[in-house]
Amino acid sequence: MSFSGKVKDELSRVNVGKLHCVDAELLAIMTMCGSIHISQNDRYSIKVQTENIDVARRISILLSKRFKSKPEILVRNIGNKGQKLYILVVTDSKIAYEITQMIEKADVSKTCCERAYIRGVFLASGSISNPENSNHLEIVCNSDEKCQKIQHILQKFDIGTKKVARSRRFVVYIKEGSLIVDTLNVMGAHKALMEFENVRIIKDMRNNLNRKVNCETANITKVVKSAMRQIDDINLIKARKGLDSLSPQLKEMAEVRLQYPDASLVELGGLLNKPIGKSGVNHRLRKLSELADEIR
Repeated sequence: MSFSGKVKDELSRVNVGKLHCVDAELLAIMTMCGSIHISQNDRYSIKVQTENIDVARRISILLSKRFKSKPEILVRNIGNKGQKLYILVVTDSKIAYEITQMIEKADVSKTCCERAYIRGVFLASGSISNPENSNHLEIVCNSDEKCQKIQHILQKFDIGTKKVARSRRFVVYIKEGSLIVDTLNVMGAHKALMEFENVRIIKDMRNNLNRKVNCETANITKVVKSAMRQIDDINLIKARKGLDSLSPQLKEMAEVRLQYPDASLVELGGLLNKPIGKSGVNHRLRKLSELADEIR
C-alpha cells in the first residue's frame, strides 16, 4: 500500500465525532467528489465517486450516522490494472434532499469542524508522496473558490500552502516537511504522522552525514593540493639554487616538508627542532612559495 493509501486508511477509521463534525466532513466530501441530481418530477438523488475503498467505507459510515441510511455501492472496473471505481448512490429522494439541505447549511466555523473538513477534502481528492522520496501533499479541486477555502482553513492552523492551476484543475499543495506533519495532525492521521517524522529524522541524519563527509573530503583534497604545490616549490628551489641558499629556518622547513609530504601544518610545526605553531609554519611555506615564484 502506498503511503497515501495508508493515510486514507487511517483517516477512514478516525472517530466520526459529533453530528456537526460529521456534517463538515460530509460537506467536504460532497463538494469534492459528489453530485446532486434532480429529476423532472423533482425527485432528488445523490452520487459520490471514489477510487479508494477506504474512502467509500468512510462515506457510508458518515451517511449512516447522520441520516440513518446507507447508500447503495456500485463497483466498476476502470483501466487495465484492476483499478476499481466505487459509486455510492442515494436514491431515496427524502434522504437525498436532506443531504442537499445539510450541504447548504453546514457550519465549518468550529475548530473541530475545520479539522473534519480538511480530513474530508483529503479523503476525497488528496494525496501525499512517500516521504522516502519527497515531501509533497496536495489536494485537487475543480474550482479556485474551493482552493481558497482550503487554504483559508489551513492558514488558521498556521499551515501555509501554495496553489497552482493544472489541466483545468486547481491544486493546493505543501512541500515543507514540517507543514505536512502539521496537516496530518490536523486531519487526525497520527500513525502516519509518526512514520513521516521517523523518515524525516533518518533523512536529516543521512543528509548531515553526507554533508560532513563531503566537507571532510573537500578539506583533505585542499590539504593534499596545497602540500603538492609546496613540494613543487621546494623542489624547484632545490634544483635551481639548492637548499643551502636558504636561511636556516627556511631550509629546515623545506627539508621537513619534503620528508613528511602528508603531514598537516600543525604536525610540521611539531617536527621542527624548535616547534612552532600553524601560523608560523604557514608563514615559512609562503616565503618558500614566493622564492619559487621569483625563480619562475
